[in-house]
Amino acid sequence: MNVNVRGKNIDVTPALKDYVEKKITKVTKQFKTVGDISAVLKVEKGNHIVEITVPASGILLRAQETTKDMYSSIDLVIEKIERQIHKYKTRLMKRKYNNFQDAVVPASVETVAEDDGEFKIIKNKSFAMHPMTAEEAILQMNLLNHDFFVFYDPDFGGVNVVYRRKDGNYGLLAPELK
Repeated sequence: MNVNVRGKNIDVTPALKDYVEKKITKVTKQFKTVGDISAVLKVEKGNHIVEITVPASGILLRAQETTKDMYSSIDLVIEKIERQIHKYKTRLMKRKYNNFQDAVVPASVETVAEDDGEFKIIKNKSFAMHPMTAEEAILQMNLLNHDFFVFYDPDFGGVNVVYRRKDGNYGLLAPELK
């Protein structure tokens, strides 16, 4: 596990870096495998913003918090990640799973309409998909706080999309080839 702490509009002191690493290490002990953790500390208009991303055992935990003090922002963002872990693990226990699947979070492709009626792709990302059920995809989508999630369904034998509806329920898009 490697913790990458960087700052924007702030010098990351060794004490601040040690504090972040110590807090994150406590949280990540619950996972079998943990990837490279990213922590971004920012100061904007007097607000101290902390963003932490933790890829752990097939899930991606991400949280952001803003306060007037950097240390309290770090504490609050760690609490958010701890809540995400607790939420994820209790759902897994309810479904009688004992370990995580490896998964990579999908990235979206954004397009912008131009005047001539054509679309220009301004961002293109590729990602690896691992098999998961629709329920696992909904759980991952909620952990990331996204509105949709693309996943590979082994039962269906193809790529599906789950999405959050405005009424709070979920939808599933399962394409058919004709």
